Amino acid sequence: MTANTERRATAGLVPLLVAGSMVVGVCVWLAVHTGTSVLAGYIGGPVALVAAVYGCWKIGSSIMVTRPVRAFWRALSHAAVLLLIGSCVSLSLSQNNAGLSLVAAAPNVLGIVWVVAAMARLPLGDPTVLGWARTLLDLVTVAVAGTLIYWYVVLSYATAGTDLDTRIAAGTVGVLGLLALAIVGKAAVTPHAPVDSLALRLLSGAPIVGAAIAVMLIAGSAGPRLAMSVLTGPLVALSFTAAAWRQQHVLAHPPAETAKRHRTMWGLIPMLAVVTTAALVITVSSREMNDRERAVIIGAVLIVVCVVARQLLGLRENKQLLAGLRTQQAELERLAMTDPLTGLANRTRFGAALEERLAAHRAVTVLMIDIDDFKMINDTMGPALGDQLLYQVAQRLRNHSSVSSSGNDLPARLGGDEFAVLLDADDVAVAEDAAARIQLALAEPFRVGEERLLAHASIGVAVAGAGDSADEVLRNADIAMYAAKEGGKAAWVRFEPRMRQEVVNHARLGSELHNAIIRNELFLLYQPVFDIVTGRLHGAEALVRWKHPVRGLVSPGDFIPVAERSGLIVPLGSWVLREACRQLAEWKIAHGTGAIKAINVNVAVRQLREPGFVDEVAAVLSEYGLLPGNLVIEITESSVADGRQVRETLQALHEMGIRLALDDFGTGQSSLSLLRAFPVDVLKLDKSFVDGIADGEDRGRLAVAAAVAQLAEYLQLSAVAEGIESEAQLERLRDMGYRLGQGFYMAKPLPADEAGALMAADPVPVKN
Repeated sequence: MTANTERRATAGLVPLLVAGSMVVGVCVWLAVHTGTSVLAGYIGGPVALVAAVYGCWKIGSSIMVTRPVRAFWRALSHAAVLLLIGSCVSLSLSQNNAGLSLVAAAPNVLGIVWVVAAMARLPLGDPTVLGWARTLLDLVTVAVAGTLIYWYVVLSYATAGTDLDTRIAAGTVGVLGLLALAIVGKAAVTPHAPVDSLALRLLSGAPIVGAAIAVMLIAGSAGPRLAMSVLTGPLVALSFTAAAWRQQHVLAHPPAETAKRHRTMWGLIPMLAVVTTAALVITVSSREMNDRERAVIIGAVLIVVCVVARQLLGLRENKQLLAGLRTQQAELERLAMTDPLTGLANRTRFGAALEERLAAHRAVTVLMIDIDDFKMINDTMGPALGDQLLYQVAQRLRNHSSVSSSGNDLPARLGGDEFAVLLDADDVAVAEDAAARIQLALAEPFRVGEERLLAHASIGVAVAGAGDSADEVLRNADIAMYAAKEGGKAAWVRFEPRMRQEVVNHARLGSELHNAIIRNELFLLYQPVFDIVTGRLHGAEALVRWKHPVRGLVSPGDFIPVAERSGLIVPLGSWVLREACRQLAEWKIAHGTGAIKAINVNVAVRQLREPGFVDEVAAVLSEYGLLPGNLVIEITESSVADGRQVRETLQALHEMGIRLALDDFGTGQSSLSLLRAFPVDVLKLDKSFVDGIADGEDRGRLAVAAAVAQLAEYLQLSAVAEGIESEAQLERLRDMGYRLGQGFYMAKPLPADEAGALMAADPVPVKN
């Protein structure tokens, strides 16, 4: 806090002390007054109100406060000026002992009106038309009730000789005082008001004094009337200066947090007016009525009308509020149950609908749909285009998934590229027809931006059986969908109970494989690769095997798919890479220049996706003293086409000096495009093209095998023929131009020591 701010806060005490001194001085004068001149008693009012004008003006003229606060206190300083004029008029009339006339009361009335106007500029609750209407009805209720109270009660106690002007002036001041009290109270309890709440409460002392002096001037005796007359100005000034000091204190010492709204009695003022009027009506109704009593009845009716109107407004607002809440609730429920990208039902809504239909014993079928190779599209073309594709897939599901006219079939997006359809059917033929229809709809190319894309899907079909839970049906559909993927993708498969047992077996086998890696139950065999022209050993491919302590030898065809599905392929592949490099290092030590130059290691796509795979390969080579040229990594065509991250990994390996071999070449649909796009060093002709070429009857296989050899020669790549099982196959491949080959005819996969023995042996004899 700055020194100027501190001085302003201290300066705010001066007007308060002046006003307080005047209140004390007048009280002392009343105590010693002997009944002669009253001029000295009335002097305290103007002096105190001058202090009030100064205190309010000080805040209203400060440029350091916000505009609403400055405007409010400036208006209060104007009201204090009017009240000062009224106090001076009272001082002049005190010499003649004149009553309160309409002319003398005019400045005070204007001052009160000015206070009400200043308060009306503050927030008074709800700023809507309904809020202002309620506030107006509250003020009308207070005004009518106050008028009735003064008219029927106060005037009935008027002393003899009180003239009409005095009665009207006093009643006007009293009713306006009640109005000011009501509006000050309403402003004081409004949360987040710009003016300090306690300052507004302190201001309520002024209208209370106004209402009290009005009663005393009409119904009071000479002593109390004189006391209130001389104390009105100082007390009103004390209220103004106390509020101004509080406001300056808050400006100089801002609170740490906004004060909470507390319960208050101010809101009971309109209700108090109603209760008071009801009491008057009961009193009047117990006897015959004159004109004044009829006025009470009319006023009571008017108050009832105001109260009823206010309640109707409150009911209307509550109805609007309730309608708004219901609309918001419906929108929140819609958002909570809808996928934001596609507009389809989300997983939550789909699961709830499935549970409801199963509980009602309705026919239920679930189609689980997964977009094949969506990750490659998303990585290659970007997530924005991927989202557009998912949206179009959703629209086709919406248009082609229904199997009934009831419209109860529910398509949903469960997450990522996984969709589902809930059918009102339990007939197998109907479910399979729906799956086939979706397959056909998705087979049409999608127009996404400037691209035309194919997005086939694998679909699992699960018909709910008796007693099946929602989780079981979803799990069955998921199992069938994975079976469709394993069967070659772009197909649908219906769930059969045996599939669940297969999944259980796979899960159990996965757990045992995890333990096998830890317990060193795995070992490597090495498939020799020969130069089929010279018969010399050229290299070897590392093949992992598993000897289970109970099952015995487990086929790679059984545990490799389990490893890929469970993610164990990553630690399994790491073990194979390390063990193969370790063995090659041993062979180099044992056989020197006779050892093979490189070892072939199969790497799964899941390993290529690992961010640290390139660093892992470099670390293993360094650990065993090998060069990048001592390693050949074998990958499949599907691995190469997996996405941007895999392509970047392969490029980094190639730049390191590691050779890349494209395994099972010729079986994919995009082999030639892959050769142009990716760094390939070796082509391995798949065994399916080697089978049957010896007799020359399968011209298709012969053509592919010859084309691969010519392609490799043209691109300056190495070509390796896999699966050679006869001399006739070897001779035909050699005639086609193949230099390298592997197969059972030359050597089966061998243990490390037997493979090492081949390195020390003479070349395998080959016929020319």
